[in-house]
Amino acid sequence: MVDRSVANEIILQTKERKPFSIMRLITNEYFLYGVSLVAFFSIWHYVAATKLLGKSLATPYEVVLELIRMTHLKLAGKTLWGHIWASAHRILIGFSLGAVIGVPLGLFMALNRYVNAFIKPVFDLFKPMPPIAWISIAILWFGIGEPSKVFIIFIGSLVPCLLNAYNGIRIIDEELYDVVRVLGGNRWNEIFQVSFPAALPALFAGLQISLSIAWTCVLAAELVSARSGMGWIIIRGMKLSKPELVLGGMAIIAIVAWGTSLAIAGLEKILCPWRRSIRDL
Repeated sequence: MVDRSVANEIILQTKERKPFSIMRLITNEYFLYGVSLVAFFSIWHYVAATKLLGKSLATPYEVVLELIRMTHLKLAGKTLWGHIWASAHRILIGFSLGAVIGVPLGLFMALNRYVNAFIKPVFDLFKPMPPIAWISIAILWFGIGEPSKVFIIFIGSLVPCLLNAYNGIRIIDEELYDVVRVLGGNRWNEIFQVSFPAALPALFAGLQISLSIAWTCVLAAELVSARSGMGWIIIRGMKLSKPELVLGGMAIIAIVAWGTSLAIAGLEKILCPWRRSIRDL
């Protein structure tokens, strides 16, 4: 039996032991996770081993061997760990700047009509522009060093953070504010007891999207001009005609991005304990 607190109510959950059956096994989500992964890698291995796509695809085993080799073999003066940190460091700076500026600005725009009237026209002008379109201007402004890469990541991270924070406030049910007013609350009570908590789920969704876009941006920036990072490893594999190097770089990006996404999801569970997942319904 597990006690859970949702909206100040204690919910008692009991896990009933059911007899084993084939239907229970094949409908278990962890079993389906395993089937999905086994099917994916099996199809990948078959396509690569039979050369259905020519020599442009390496088997999963070859990719793993290449990644192991890169952990102690230096490319451009760095091992695999050094290249992972180079990309992650750029992501950390650019994404943090985008979140620190975008989230408060989106909240202010939603809560203050004067701030919204001043910023929204300019934001709407730049919002449809893809972050990759800023690569050329970033190089002209900052050169080919680290600032240009961080700038591109910042631009890509800013828009989803700002937009989701803004919409998170705008979609709040007006009846929630009415409850605060009936209980004698003022404007500050509305903001801190309704606006911010209710906007948190949308805010974290924006952070997840921003993080995904940040990895796309850093990859694009490193493909253009870099001597380190996972994007550089991928372009190096293309130049050397080594598919295992390209796929290895892609796999590492996916794993690291997945890990950072899980970290944000974990933070959301801590700050939004009232949210229920599909499993709780």
